[in-house]
Amino acid sequence: MRIGFAAPVSGPWATRDNLRRIATRAEELGYHELWTFQRLLYPENHPMGATYRSVHDPLVTLAYLAGVTESIRLGVAVVNIFEPPVLVAKQVATLQEVSGGRVTFGLGLGWLPEEFEAMGVDFAKRGRRGEEFVEVLRACWSEEVVRHEGEFYRVPASHLDPKPSPVPPLLLGGGAEVALRRAGRLGDGWVSASREDLSGIAEKIYTVKAAASEAGRDPEALRFVCRGVTRVSDAVDGPPLSGPYEKIRQDVAALAEQGVTEVFHDLNFDPAIVTADPDEAMRRAEEALEALAP
Repeated sequence: MRIGFAAPVSGPWATRDNLRRIATRAEELGYHELWTFQRLLYPENHPMGATYRSVHDPLVTLAYLAGVTESIRLGVAVVNIFEPPVLVAKQVATLQEVSGGRVTFGLGLGWLPEEFEAMGVDFAKRGRRGEEFVEVLRACWSEEVVRHEGEFYRVPASHLDPKPSPVPPLLLGGGAEVALRRAGRLGDGWVSASREDLSGIAEKIYTVKAAASEAGRDPEALRFVCRGVTRVSDAVDGPPLSGPYEKIRQDVAALAEQGVTEVFHDLNFDPAIVTADPDEAMRRAEEALEALAP
């Protein structure tokens, strides 16, 4: 089991100095990967909660973290398909170069219609759009001359360089069966969402692996990354990854038994962090960073 940690990207604690402090200390403590997530906008009066009210761009943030660290991996879970795939391919290839090959790229279909509207992208047919997005992305990362004419995207015969070296692992999100099977067929692994019911994650991993096998791929080569909505408290009867530190560590071990290969602790989804005074949020976060270190 590999253990990662989410960078402070949401709310008042998401400052330049705090990003650097968390990133460099996580690297010193031996964490496997630093993670970000995407939220483009927050519709007025939407009930989604404080975590999504103010969120830094995930790839720009990782570029900064690449400059203040040396060896820890850098992941995004996830960028959504309202972005243009050719632009994303260029951004990720550049990030792979400036980071020294440390990037893990997660791709999701998205669930907020207003973000698609703001980007001028149709919210319908997201599954088919997502599959074509993967096709374009992989072509941009590997083909000398990229040509694509599809239902959603068109790329005239073009060079799109530099190519990322190595090609970043591509994780796919989504919890529906069709999304899980897509991850098995097309991705290098699957990443769970913040709303995932972790008590049933073994079944979803099984579905991804079965789809990989049916596609002639090696299911044991896939990564299964759990976004840990980690909330430290004194309560011992809460959901997985909440409660005292010892319970959280036991929950991580239980996830490994279900087939999860990596967990990253994400405090951005803890209201006690994202709504707290930034100094208090950092005190709590640094305490958790030390206590949950691998």
